[in-house]
Amino acid sequence: MKVNYSCVVLMLLVCTACTTGMDAVLKTAIGALPGKRDSSAVRLDPKFRWLRVATQGGYVHLALGYEDTHPLGKIEVWYSGTREVLRLQNGRIAGATGLTTEWRSVSLHDAPAWTSVAGTERPVRWIRTRDVMPGYRFGVRDQLEVRAMRPPKQLALQGVDAQRLSWFEERVVPLGDSRANSASGHDLLPVARYAVDMRGEGAIVIYGEQCLAPELCFAWQRVTP
Repeated sequence: MKVNYSCVVLMLLVCTACTTGMDAVLKTAIGALPGKRDSSAVRLDPKFRWLRVATQGGYVHLALGYEDTHPLGKIEVWYSGTREVLRLQNGRIAGATGLTTEWRSVSLHDAPAWTSVAGTERPVRWIRTRDVMPGYRFGVRDQLEVRAMRPPKQLALQGVDAQRLSWFEERVVPLGDSRANSASGHDLLPVARYAVDMRGEGAIVIYGEQCLAPELCFAWQRVTP
């Protein structure tokens, strides 16, 4: 995927329903965030887990605030230094608000496990639903096709051998119907890519390239201080 970073400053997900306890976690996470955008010039607090997010202007870091339990896998809630948030479930975007394009009420119930995709040569199709703002588009249905791929040559991955990871690409394919809530035409998103570490127990997505809109893309990577 050719990642277009130019529209991303990553004002990710404003938290709209924080409890008192959650707000305390949020303040702690935000307090640990470095203020610099150059990833090579920051010192990350090892007490927290981190995402490095690549944009055209450099890098920003997000700290893990908390995890929501879910039958299909925990949802990680990552915060920026200005109370902006990104939600990830098994490496896929599970919500985004506060950007020029927002994803709300994202459903990933049909998403296949990475291990099952790795075990087949054929692409696996599934349906994602999401509410999109602006435009008040509710229940937008994306038909996605995910398959294993070779490690790409152009990517923002740092400090990790791409050859030791399992790689996947996931693209939106037309549903072939005329329903108003089906993504089509200019709404189709660029191809997403994921790098999954399957060497230990389970499958951990450590790197992703994803888009919230055709012109709003970014790359992220888990980093260890």
